[in-house]
Amino acid sequence: MLGPAQSQCGGCGQACGEIGGQALALKQCLTQQLEQMGAAEQKRTYLIVVDDSEEARVALRFAARRAAKTNGRVEVLGIVEAQDFVQFGGVQAAIEQEQRLRIEGVVSSSIGEILDESGVEANIIVQQGEVVRTVRDYLAGRDDVAALVLGAAPSGSPGPLVANFAGNDAGKLPCPVMIIPGSLSDERLEQLS
Repeated sequence: MLGPAQSQCGGCGQACGEIGGQALALKQCLTQQLEQMGAAEQKRTYLIVVDDSEEARVALRFAARRAAKTNGRVEVLGIVEAQDFVQFGGVQAAIEQEQRLRIEGVVSSSIGEILDESGVEANIIVQQGEVVRTVRDYLAGRDDVAALVLGAAPSGSPGPLVANFAGNDAGKLPCPVMIIPGSLSDERLEQLS
């Protein structure tokens, strides 16, 4: 039997909400019910496309810091571009494998230090294809991506991804695009994230 200052939680059968200390039990009970219903809050995912450019490292640093501050996670997408036709298939496969290993090395070295210092959860994905199309296709199936984080070159052309996703495809994406200037210092990144 419940006392006068208690109520029974709707789903777990526990007495929750007792005045003077049981508010936490109510929260836990409600959280458990939401999880059972599939409404548990997902972590925000920040998708970063990484290559061996300095602006990509700046974008990754920003995304990792932003994820740490918002209890989110990062996904790092490395893209191996398909090689033009080479007459001998074995040579083409070797070139593509070498490029894949280089991209994996760049991604690993870029995220190691940054993720260690920020402590965020990370997932590394390496895919093959044309860069813009691969990013677009990857995002199409991902409702959990909170933002596409891209680094813009500090001078000259901002890069093909920034030009495309901030231009022609800007209104077609399923998430916002964050464009991080490649010239930002670590101190400024910390302030902005």
